[in-house]
Amino acid sequence: MRIKIDRQAVARYGINVRDVQDVIELAIGGRAAGTMFEGERRFDITVRYVAEARTSITAIGDVMIPTREGGRVPLSQVAEIKVVNGASIIARRENQRQITVRTNIRGRDQGSFVTEAQKRIDGAIQLPKGYEVSWGGQFENLQRAKKRLTFILPITIAIIFVLLFFMFGSPKYAGLVMLNVPFSLVGGILFLYIRHINLSVSAAVGFISLFGVAVMSGVLVIAEINRLRRSEPELPVRDAIIRGALGQLRPVLLMVVVALLGMVPAARASGIGSDVQRPLATVVVGGLLSTLFLTLLALPNMYALAVGSKPKPEEAMK
Repeated sequence: MRIKIDRQAVARYGINVRDVQDVIELAIGGRAAGTMFEGERRFDITVRYVAEARTSITAIGDVMIPTREGGRVPLSQVAEIKVVNGASIIARRENQRQITVRTNIRGRDQGSFVTEAQKRIDGAIQLPKGYEVSWGGQFENLQRAKKRLTFILPITIAIIFVLLFFMFGSPKYAGLVMLNVPFSLVGGILFLYIRHINLSVSAAVGFISLFGVAVMSGVLVIAEINRLRRSEPELPVRDAIIRGALGQLRPVLLMVVVALLGMVPAARASGIGSDVQRPLATVVVGGLLSTLFLTLLALPNMYALAVGSKPKPEEAMK
């Protein structure tokens, strides 16, 4: 509701604009008329018109404005009262007015949506001087998370490789264990595609948590094969690989299945917060399945290709 005071009308009645504003403030908004004390606490006593006298344009127009001669003039004769469309909230950011347009994206990822929206707005809208468009919200968080993950992921993988190198004493075996990282990526990406879930920050965090289980399963298999080659130097590499993979079948199976079963309920979630849980759990479930099969099938073959078919016990003794 907008009340626009007619200055010529108030001048004819000999009323100041300030007097009209004071009456409007008192009638509609209320004004402190006194103070009430309760012990050490102090409360303002605010007075204003009853609800029936301030809930409609007609009622507000009937508010009486006192004149200097002692008369009274209805507010509708000295002001224009009407209802207009306007901002319900005036927000500010960095000392500038801000208008927010919110969107809920469905059926596609945030990155491609914002990229397309930016191209269309830049080509179709010419903003006046002093106006600018900024993209924030979840997209801003996504961009910030991408920058952090771009920095953190290589460092994490490098630290894991260094720890594996100190454990095995050989970059060859450390590299073999690290092959489980792309093994886990296969299942995670495949399950995201099957469930039509876009890659998000939550899914990226799921990949990071998946790397730990994948590396651990690779460590179990490679360490067991090396142990057999050290304890039985005459054992052929092929037999050591088969026995090592079979010997670690149960530990790897239990480790992966326990982690997988814990993530299945989150992968099927559909309530509040499922948009964060579902991508992360889907990545972990799919990655664990591919890790399970590729660790026990592909990794032993990669070990055979890396060390050769002839027994080299002195290499495993490092």
